[in-house]
Amino acid sequence: MEISRDDGRTANQLRPLACSRNILNRAHGSASWSQGDTKVLAAVYGPKAGTKKNENPEKACIEVIWKPKTGQIGKPEKEYEMILKRTLKSICLLNVNPNTTISIIVQVVSDDGALLPCAINAACAALLDAAIPLKHLAVAICCCLTESGYVILDPTKVEEQNMKAFAYLVFPNSVISIIPEGLAQMEGERMEHGIITSVTHGVMSVDDYLHCLERGQAASAKMSAFLRRSLQSQAPNDSSKAG
Repeated sequence: MEISRDDGRTANQLRPLACSRNILNRAHGSASWSQGDTKVLAAVYGPKAGTKKNENPEKACIEVIWKPKTGQIGKPEKEYEMILKRTLKSICLLNVNPNTTISIIVQVVSDDGALLPCAINAACAALLDAAIPLKHLAVAICCCLTESGYVILDPTKVEEQNMKAFAYLVFPNSVISIIPEGLAQMEGERMEHGIITSVTHGVMSVDDYLHCLERGQAASAKMSAFLRRSLQSQAPNDSSKAG
């Protein structure tokens, strides 16, 4: 039985994707990422000289600042900052620029569901635009579990609010390598078939979680292909879209 969604999508269907890079003049790197009506801007500043608070003679430090569309930052946004920081630290080659700080500013433009995965995707594109050395790129997706036990991908805000549980999943994009020459063996093993970040909310069984992983990984291949196409253009202020 196929689940019915208000916007007409199938359970496995993503909303239209759009990515633009080099959109802010004063940032070292910037990008916007949208999934349907959810849109996030990300700006990267650095590497810049480390401050006393986060100096590390052996590697760079990652700083993430989340800016909501309106109002003050609250507990959910602070959690988003923590997840983003942990995720980005895992994909950056931090020992290339020791004793420096890389700041990522995330600005929410609109939120119609799957906000954190959208922000992670925007931040990854902005890091690339800033030429920050990366082990690999990453793509993020939200998988939701309905009350009837179905798994749906990339939910809208209304769908999120009616879900039994959901998982934010971040997968490595093993097809694209953004590793400087001679650094391919640095900082641990490659993650060609692994998962970078997994955050769950609500209650789901192990089988349901594994089902989310399976669906998410299949969808991440489509997102990786879109990201690859987006990065292939050499023109500045490039904008790519996918339906």
